Amino acid sequence: MLDVETDAYIHCVSAFVKLAQSEYQLLVEVIPEHHQKKTFDSLIQDALEGLMLEGENIVSAARKAIVRHDFSAVLAIFPILRHLKQTKPEFDQVLQGTAASTKNKLPGLITSMETVGAKALEDFADNIKNDPDKEYNMPKDGTVHELTSNAILFLQQLLDFQETAGAMLASQETSSSATSYSSEFSRRLLSTYICKVLGNLQLNLLSKSKVYEDPALSAIFLHNNYNYILKALEKSELIQLVAVTQKTAERSYREHIEQQIQTYQRSWLKVTDYITEKNLPVFQPGVKLRDKERQVIKERFKGFNDGLEELCKIQKAWAIPDTEQRDKIRQAQKHIVKETYGAFLHRYGSVPFTKNPEKYIKYHVEQVGDMIDRLFDTSA
Repeated sequence: MLDVETDAYIHCVSAFVKLAQSEYQLLVEVIPEHHQKKTFDSLIQDALEGLMLEGENIVSAARKAIVRHDFSAVLAIFPILRHLKQTKPEFDQVLQGTAASTKNKLPGLITSMETVGAKALEDFADNIKNDPDKEYNMPKDGTVHELTSNAILFLQQLLDFQETAGAMLASQETSSSATSYSSEFSRRLLSTYICKVLGNLQLNLLSKSKVYEDPALSAIFLHNNYNYILKALEKSELIQLVAVTQKTAERSYREHIEQQIQTYQRSWLKVTDYITEKNLPVFQPGVKLRDKERQVIKERFKGFNDGLEELCKIQKAWAIPDTEQRDKIRQAQKHIVKETYGAFLHRYGSVPFTKNPEKYIKYHVEQVGDMIDRLFDTSA
């Protein structure tokens, strides 16, 4: 409803100015000079009252939207506020001879809109910070959370109204610098605000990630969300706005993403630890294996096979939406596991530790690579 009203209201504001200018020109020609200003004031009252009332209704609808946490609906007042400010010089000019109460109506409406807009921005940031951690609300595959996509969408929508949003934030400042704020000052305020929203989002995501019992899935979830945020910032002008007050934000996100990849990779240690050099028995080539040594080798093959199958089954259902990141993580993991397994197989594959080698040597090195290639893909 607000969206429909926005366009209509913007046209009404422009129409009022044009009609008032036309009315005044006509009035100058037919009304004696000493009656002109008073007559004009009374002539435009009904139309002006209607215009201001409609504006206050929009402000009221925006307040209700804030209570409902429907922050995208509040964005409807941004183009109106921008238009009112652009039209104000013409408004002031056409109303210059009227009573103070008539002249003050538009500035009053602008103040109301700035206040409600600033409240929406403040409440949105708090809402991002306090969004509850509910298990039912968490993506089971660790993909990007709805809170992240909603927050980024809202910030991207603000880009169309940078000056208006900056002025809203500046209007709430009580410092001396705010009284005569420049566009640079309001741009810095907007940058600080965006950084605050992103900071709140990051804290909330960290808290949400603890809902997962598996630390590797928690890492994939954080990786996906941080990567989504970084890509969205880079694709839009948001990254330049963030850099106004936080020069290292881009690097910081890259570091966070890398940390989560490393945390995820640790989930594979329980598989590769079975077959790493340091955990293996030492025996002399050509010397017959003792029962205990044969048993250790069997256990190592079995532990690796079981661990590989279990991890592949579990992690196949996880998601990494970014194909570039998905391939990068698969390739890195494939390299580590294939190299470790290849060395183990080379060393023990031809050792007579069992009468049933196919029971323990279940996979070739390339098969292991193929299994890892099917991670993060439920259709594979």
